[in-house]
Amino acid sequence: MRDFSSNHAALALNTATLGHNLDGYGAGWSPEQVIDACAARGYGAIVFWRREVGARGCEIGERVRAAGMQVAGLCRTPFLTGRDAGSDDEVRSAIDMAAALGAEVLTIVTGGTEPGTKGLTETRKRLTARLAGHAEYAAQCGVKLGLEPLNPMLGGNRTCLMTARDALEICDEIDAPNIGIAVDVYHVWWDRMLPQSLLAAAPDRILSYHLCDWLENTSDMLLDRGMMGDGVADLKAIRMAVESAGYAGFCEVEVFSAEKWWKRPPNEVLDVIVDRFRTVC
Repeated sequence: MRDFSSNHAALALNTATLGHNLDGYGAGWSPEQVIDACAARGYGAIVFWRREVGARGCEIGERVRAAGMQVAGLCRTPFLTGRDAGSDDEVRSAIDMAAALGAEVLTIVTGGTEPGTKGLTETRKRLTARLAGHAEYAAQCGVKLGLEPLNPMLGGNRTCLMTARDALEICDEIDAPNIGIAVDVYHVWWDRMLPQSLLAAAPDRILSYHLCDWLENTSDMLLDRGMMGDGVADLKAIRMAVESAGYAGFCEVEVFSAEKWWKRPPNEVLDVIVDRFRTVC
């Protein structure tokens, strides 16, 4: 397992940690402010959200690389399933944005169950069909698609994939080289079968690894994640499972925290992340 105690070049910031994924939260920093602050602290990469990027993908991507970092990813496609599913044109637009940024991975949160269905079988069929349809276009654009399984508490309205094994089964069925999974501590920390599921997968199926923590008394299913070290997730054991399965990429800090971290000064948050990454991750 990699040693981060004296080197945090593998550290990436997901800008949701500063509240930039939702209107009305955070300090409202521009992408340029985020880039400069991360570069000054030795971060290796940044992951943006589509709402921040708009038509400025090429410009922002070039600014990141000029600062000595990489764009590790873009969040996220519109939902592919459920009542709030986006159109094919909207999904292709997200792929185009990732390509313009030079993002390594476009994250996919699947969306909930298909209207009029029960259980997950029909929804997963719909997901597989739509994802297979977009895989070739994404490959042509040089974009990898990372399926992110979510904690079961978000099943129904936000996801139809609740374990790494669920997501890997979809990847295997489609069998496209640019489709893999995103492993997020918040969503997988409880899964005792995670190491076995990851080891059974091809090494190149793990496309990204997201860091945060699960608070023992979380107050909101979506917006009360913990900073690393503040919760009960075994962070080093999870990273060992991910890296034992072949992952050697960036570790992306993604903390949704409306009542705590999003209310703190961004510079303070960025400093805390570096310290926690070196000491507890």
